Amino acid sequence: MVRNKEISKKKIKNIAILTPTFYEFSGIDRMVEMQAEDYYKKGYKVKIFCLDATFKPKHAEIEILGIPKKKLFQSIYKLIFPLDFKKNFRVIRELKNYDCAISHYYPMNFPAYIAKKIYGKKIKYVYYNYGINYPELFPKLSERVFLRIFRFLANATIRNVDEAVSISYFLKGELKKETGIISQVEHCKINTKRFHLGINGSKIRKKYKINNEPLLLFVGRISPHKGVHLLIEAFKLLRKKVPNAKLIIVGKHSFDDYSKKLKDSAGRNVIFAGAVKDEEMAHYYAACDVYTTATLWEGYDLPIAEAQACGKPVVAFKLCSHPEVIDKKGILVEPKNTKAFADAVMKILKKERKI
Repeated sequence: MVRNKEISKKKIKNIAILTPTFYEFSGIDRMVEMQAEDYYKKGYKVKIFCLDATFKPKHAEIEILGIPKKKLFQSIYKLIFPLDFKKNFRVIRELKNYDCAISHYYPMNFPAYIAKKIYGKKIKYVYYNYGINYPELFPKLSERVFLRIFRFLANATIRNVDEAVSISYFLKGELKKETGIISQVEHCKINTKRFHLGINGSKIRKKYKINNEPLLLFVGRISPHKGVHLLIEAFKLLRKKVPNAKLIIVGKHSFDDYSKKLKDSAGRNVIFAGAVKDEEMAHYYAACDVYTTATLWEGYDLPIAEAQACGKPVVAFKLCSHPEVIDKKGILVEPKNTKAFADAVMKILKKERKI
């Protein structure tokens, strides 16, 4: 259990936020950006330490440590990051100047873990728990082995945290079961300046030549655990009743073999938009009739919350954190039941579009 309650009372002026990447399309990094802004507005000095970044924060300094260019080497590097003594020493030495180190994911837990061991009560170590995908959801042995090692290292480097924050009650239970650490729960915040009612999605429909056809949307990394194959299967069932329906899939392709299989099986009514600019995301939500996700694991599922903020009904599987996130307009169905999924989408379309 997390202790050192007296540290929580300490007046904190300088905050270091550690995150593996600082990418516009990453849900974790969107949280980091909002967190940095919140602390800045309260008068704190904030610095973000990361391995790679695609944009600069508006309200914090940033130090990019560097990471290999190729995806395969990136995965390996994240596992062996503790062995990069030069970079770790650099961060650990700099953390001495900060009152609080907030880690948002492994491997950036490691320098925070060591800094806490060295500096003790001089620095507060806070861990944000986003969870780690279930290895069994990935088809390749190498992927499953990677995730098991990753989980072990992540848990090993949070043993001395002062505070832990889980982004859902589901993850709070997972963390306690795996480590014994009792965390507080903070659901992910939505940027209501960007995601709200009344946004015009017509330019997205125009871009993809979609007129008044029913439109489904998915946003997320194109990964086996996201269940995109199940979403496409459910969409095909839906099209038997609604032949002109369209599905836009937004997200970065991280698994080449998986992406190829999806594209080969999808059909012309499925549009792979790839990673889109952050400022365009709200317009994608506004353009759709239903937000759909067949993901098989989620620590919170930020796109669901963003879609709902834009007034969109959601269909998803009843698992993990989804019961905490989905509002009354949405429908939860039995996991992997693509027929029930398609029926739920049809039910919403009948209500919303009078189909």
